[in-house]
Amino acid sequence: MSDSYHSVVLPLAQDPWLLDTYLNSSGHIRLGTIFMDLDALSGVVAYKHTGDDVTTVTAAVDRIAIKRPLTEICDLELSGQVTYATGRSSMEVSLQVAKASKEEKRPAKEDIVMTCGFTMVSLDPGTKKPVPINPIKAETEEEQRLYEAGEHNSKIRKESSQKSLLKTSPNDEESDLIHAMWQRQLQYHDPNDPVRQPDNVFFMDGTRVQTAAIMQPQYRNRHQFMIFGGFLLKQTFELAFCCAAAFSHSRPVFVSLDPSDFKHPVPVGSVLYLTATVVYTDPPIVGSASGDNSNSNAEYTRVQVRVDSKVRDVEHGDVKPTGQFNYTFTVPRLYCTYKTP
Repeated sequence: MSDSYHSVVLPLAQDPWLLDTYLNSSGHIRLGTIFMDLDALSGVVAYKHTGDDVTTVTAAVDRIAIKRPLTEICDLELSGQVTYATGRSSMEVSLQVAKASKEEKRPAKEDIVMTCGFTMVSLDPGTKKPVPINPIKAETEEEQRLYEAGEHNSKIRKESSQKSLLKTSPNDEESDLIHAMWQRQLQYHDPNDPVRQPDNVFFMDGTRVQTAAIMQPQYRNRHQFMIFGGFLLKQTFELAFCCAAAFSHSRPVFVSLDPSDFKHPVPVGSVLYLTATVVYTDPPIVGSASGDNSNSNAEYTRVQVRVDSKVRDVEHGDVKPTGQFNYTFTVPRLYCTYKTP
């Protein structure tokens, strides 16, 4: 496992020219640019494991989570290794971002600011079909723990894919929640019902933000013909941020990205359509069966933004979905608004 380990240090505190390319409008580190670097690093790690005889692409982002707020300008160390591979075509690459240590040693736990995982798939360069790769061997207790975590993540991904609404109908709790929300809407529109729609309740389609852009060759992957996944992460994240900011009238704080799949590749020269929608605020306007409103008195509240991406072939007009990305932010409760579908 350790053979695939790779790290790189970004000397942001030492190099003002480099720092300028990583700053956002608030003077903090631009997370979308870090996401691009993480995807690029996952490719480096994957090729250290597979060699250059295969084509390796990003299939999914398992999760990106903030461990500690990054509020200062400092050198950052990005590192990772392959933590799960069974000998089939896919592998899990676990990565982290940490404050760089002045000594040449791996970052301490308290210095880790972000963790994430990528699922990479190896393809035959000629046929573009999946090809088997070498399995991972765990040699220490820590490596065994990472391997078991990767095995668990793989199982969860398979179970989640089977529970998708594209394959199964809503369960009883979900159906009850949908029905309750529909009944609440009827109350809002019934002139004889005393229940009225609060001023801070908005329809989802009123929060929607959309973009369209032609895909340029500067953001292609090493195989020359497709846009690399890190660029898509950056674009979807920054649109989700804009959507949450416009909705809450504040600067959102990023919390996490849920597991997301890259369904279809995005060719150079195609048009990428992104649509961001606020799909959840905490607490919900209609409670779930569990009645969990534990955050109702908190200073901050969670906002989840879903970004749907589609790619269009300019010549033929074909449109295909490329992925769905669910970003979670926190915003001050002063600006929080509840939502109805």
